[in-house]
Amino acid sequence: MSNTLIFGNSGSGKSTLAKKISTEQNAAHLDLDTIAWQASVPPMRKPIVESKAKIDSFINANKHWVIEGCYADLLALAVGNADKLIYLDLPVADCIANAKKRPWEPHKYETKAAQDANLTMLIDWISQYPTRDDTFSRQAHLNLYEAFIGEKEQRRSSDK
Repeated sequence: MSNTLIFGNSGSGKSTLAKKISTEQNAAHLDLDTIAWQASVPPMRKPIVESKAKIDSFINANKHWVIEGCYADLLALAVGNADKLIYLDLPVADCIANAKKRPWEPHKYETKAAQDANLTMLIDWISQYPTRDDTFSRQAHLNLYEAFIGEKEQRRSSDK
């Protein structure tokens, strides 16, 4: 059993892998998308202190856990409690293909139609992963991965 952080680009398979590990290890699962955003239009990030409180509460309430997301800033808040990192560093084309066949995520979207209406924006956002310089970027994820001292794994395909 481990306390695992999973991160990578949107469409890289974070949620799928987290659910698998959570089931296999009987560990709690936290999708950072569920705590990162305010319920507003347009969407806005919650203040980092609010997200930190939710992460801390989740970690304190669960002996074994999996946390997944693309937010390097939020992952950095949990990394001191993790004993394993999995960085899903898939090619952008693979992430786009996965996004196109993604099932409805009711915890993120009110309807499947609302999710599908967001697909064009999502594909554009996924394609910017290698060149962005924000908390969602490949560089931010690499920095988190390289700084971690402990068990870690960088996957470049979804074959595992």
